Amino acid sequence: MSKQDIVIFWMRRDLRLEDNAAFYHALKSGYPVVPLFIYDTIILDKLENKADRRVDFIHRSLSNIKTLLDKLKVGIEIHHGIPADILIKLTDKYNLVGVYTNHDYEPYAAERDGLIEKILKERSIQFHTHKDQVIFEKDEVIKDNGDPYLIFTPYSRKWKEKLNDFYVESYPTLDLLDKLLKQPALPHPSLADMGFEKTDLISPPSQMNAEVIKLYDKQRDLPGTHGTSRLAVHLRFGTISIRQLASFAKDLSAVYLSELIWRDFYHCILWHFPRVGKGASFKPAYDHIAWRNNETEFEKWCIGETGYPIVDAGMRELNETGFMHNRVRMITASFLCKHLLIDWRWGEAYFAQKLLDFDLASNNGGWQWAAGSGCDAAPYFRIFNPYLQTKKFDAALSYINRWVPENKELSYPRPIVDHEFARKRCLEVYTKSLNAR
Repeated sequence: MSKQDIVIFWMRRDLRLEDNAAFYHALKSGYPVVPLFIYDTIILDKLENKADRRVDFIHRSLSNIKTLLDKLKVGIEIHHGIPADILIKLTDKYNLVGVYTNHDYEPYAAERDGLIEKILKERSIQFHTHKDQVIFEKDEVIKDNGDPYLIFTPYSRKWKEKLNDFYVESYPTLDLLDKLLKQPALPHPSLADMGFEKTDLISPPSQMNAEVIKLYDKQRDLPGTHGTSRLAVHLRFGTISIRQLASFAKDLSAVYLSELIWRDFYHCILWHFPRVGKGASFKPAYDHIAWRNNETEFEKWCIGETGYPIVDAGMRELNETGFMHNRVRMITASFLCKHLLIDWRWGEAYFAQKLLDFDLASNNGGWQWAAGSGCDAAPYFRIFNPYLQTKKFDAALSYINRWVPENKELSYPRPIVDHEFARKRCLEVYTKSLNAR
């Protein structure tokens, strides 16, 4: 019996059927479409915590998609293994004409996709990739001379000049679901099957809140209020469309739209300078900072026992929920690099382990900004004063009291380091290290 010609829509960071670029192009290919997701063991095997909220989030999101497709009598292929091996096996099951997927800009993803494109080409199977997780990518926003922007402000200006309705137009995928291949429901591996556990994950709402975005410029820096969208995890895993969010935001809040532009900016930096995703400072001179790297102090930072309430509150929130308010991310990152003189890569790795919304481009960009080593970074001599940051952004201590209720008790630890001492030490070490190059 001859196998039917089909194309595969391979989901990765785009866990939705609505307004999905690669899904749309697959549906328009003229062939029946089989959706696919692969729990990539090359990634999962590196996770130390088997109760990882991100894996749980992916599993729940896929379960929701599978439920919808089961009602349509469409089977989604969900596998656990090495992507190249899985795709080769699927060529035995189907007469595979093409694979459609969306771009992923991280170094591992680029290597993986290059290998898979080569493998598929050897079998005369087309590999189609599309832009989906950002508004502008790669060389779409560059200087007039063709160089990438290294400073956010001119990048942002060009980004906004280029933006028009075309770039935020939705793909009408839900009108084309009849193009999906009808087949019996296929199994979804359980978390236990893959060696993971269910977690205490409370998924942030996926709906865009107009009132929050309208007031974003006034409330975004106040960790004790509900002043941010909390949509970062949905952007990270593609359970919401960046086009829909940008279209929604552009008429409501220039400040919120700017946050989305920062996201594109960091993805472009990662694309043009992949070394930053592999542990290198954007500014090479900063790879020679004489870090102290005190492991005891790092552990106290990790568990939120530095004696600085705003820092400890942020770390405890992160450890307990997988989330940390963006203003507090800057404060905690600055404290680790500048007050404790601990290599920013240690903090970057810890956030990568804990953040539900972990995204390599944004996480790396934020940490290098804090350390002063990145493009468009804060000058190395800008050192956040945790007390002044508290006074400015959590004056009523509503955020601190929630996460560090013992902060006024004798049991609360004394500051791990004096602020003025740490500031002077940081300036001396940075100045000496940078001038020595």
